[in-house]
Amino acid sequence: MEDIILLGLNHKTADVEVREKLALTPDKAKEFINLMIKQGIVTEGSIMSTCNRTEIYAMVEEFYAGKELLVKLLSEFCDVKSEEFEPHLYTMENQKAVYHLFQVASGLDSMILGETQILGQVREAYKMSDECGGVGSCFHGLFQHALSAGKRVHSETQINDNAASVSYAAVELARDIFGTLENKTVLLIGAGKMSELTAKHLNSDGANVVVVNRTIERAKECAKKIRGQYAPYEELSSWLHNSDILISSTGAPHYVVNKSDVKKAMEKRNNKPMFLIDIAVPRDIEPEIKDFDNVHLHCIDDLQNVVESNMEERREEADNARMILHEEVAEFMVWYKTRDVVPLISALRKKAEGIRTNELERYDKKLKNLSKKERNAVEGLTKSLVNRILKEPVLRIKNFAVEDKSDIYGATLAHLFDLDESLVPKSDENEPIELDNESKSFSNKLDENLKT
Repeated sequence: MEDIILLGLNHKTADVEVREKLALTPDKAKEFINLMIKQGIVTEGSIMSTCNRTEIYAMVEEFYAGKELLVKLLSEFCDVKSEEFEPHLYTMENQKAVYHLFQVASGLDSMILGETQILGQVREAYKMSDECGGVGSCFHGLFQHALSAGKRVHSETQINDNAASVSYAAVELARDIFGTLENKTVLLIGAGKMSELTAKHLNSDGANVVVVNRTIERAKECAKKIRGQYAPYEELSSWLHNSDILISSTGAPHYVVNKSDVKKAMEKRNNKPMFLIDIAVPRDIEPEIKDFDNVHLHCIDDLQNVVESNMEERREEADNARMILHEEVAEFMVWYKTRDVVPLISALRKKAEGIRTNELERYDKKLKNLSKKERNAVEGLTKSLVNRILKEPVLRIKNFAVEDKSDIYGATLAHLFDLDESLVPKSDENEPIELDNESKSFSNKLDENLKT
């Protein structure tokens, strides 16, 4: 049996200077997949290259030869000496590699725990590999299981329910205050990255965003990115009372929004609620403003506290997610280890079906007086008998495959039923795959099925 090998590095093992040297564009990734398939050692392959990780998944005849080949190819392809990246690499095989991929797909290995974006990146990696011939029956099953596991984690746990970024935490707080953000006006003071991200979230919720910046060109550029409006800095006070939400992120060394500004604005708003987010350090908004009725002011520390609290909830929820992944990995490993005996099982079923139909034909004259209903009953009875007789040996040969004994018992099965012995899986010269407790528990269900 071939090995599934993973070789890669990520934000936990390598800093950005190393990661960027091995980052591959989609076109380059396809080129690399073709290159490694041509070597003859790799039968299936896929690459996931994002800003946080470059990971190569491959089916190889032998683990160490495969690892050595992949390191060499990666070094030559990226024109980087292996000494520069090898200390940052992690390599895994079979069940550990599968578990890692499932963790990646579910966001458990991401910088932001439980993020959903990575699931789309796994799907893209699978699609890209399929397009360039890197996906065979095994990787088709592997990636389908990984995507399914990722979806299941997000649908059956609350790992992604709470904001995990300052920008998104700000949006959640705004939702708490206003209920819906649709048609609310957001005033963005400054055109920094953080306020831009926050405005994008607000905009996607239906809010109208106006960007004010000392440099009008930057305001214009930012407004274009978030599909909002822009206005000269001199119009700040006139926009203030028309805004339900204010986000400030300037580099000013002093307050740009003070008590008197907000007091006047609230009077013009007839004291309607106003939500202010101060992302700047030093702060842009005079802190005492929070004492006004219906004025909700949060600084960046408040938002980071929300994020950290939410991250703690995500970490707790990750335990539930890992339980799901153990189930999914166990299910995949049973499929992975039993797929080699499928041709043998198919031959057994074909043989039995041939015997059944031949016997029916032999008794055709004796059965000719049966009505159509009675004939169908005989057909059903013989099919049922065949299925019941084969049920136990089929389940047992699958179970033996999970225990790496399919070559021994497969040969016996082929000999007893006079089946093509070339269909018997070959003995694995490598170390047998060790199932963890969860996988063993799943495979034991096969035994339980035998008793029912």
